[in-house]
Amino acid sequence: MISLIVTIETPPDKIAEFLRVITPAAHAARTLEPGCLRFEVTQVQDRPHVFVLVELYADQAAVEAHRAAPHSLLLKQQLEEGKLVVSKSSVLGTLIPD
Repeated sequence: MISLIVTIETPPDKIAEFLRVITPAAHAARTLEPGCLRFEVTQVQDRPHVFVLVELYADQAAVEAHRAAPHSLLLKQQLEEGKLVVSKSSVLGTLIPD
């Protein structure tokens, strides 16, 4: 399985707008993508304008399918047009089974 951890900082005055676009995208990923096993959005408690996305995919093909999905492309467009991202970093890894 492939894990993807994404940290996004949004302008403090655009938190509500960010949530309006990320929430349906996360829901779509979980419900429309068979290879998406987890997609959670976490708001950092002491920095409420920072969000961490925790994603888990069945394999690399599922990651690529996610990136090409219409809801993912729409999210990317909405984030760019709304100037909703100050900074973004991500870590792609292979889940180590226990």
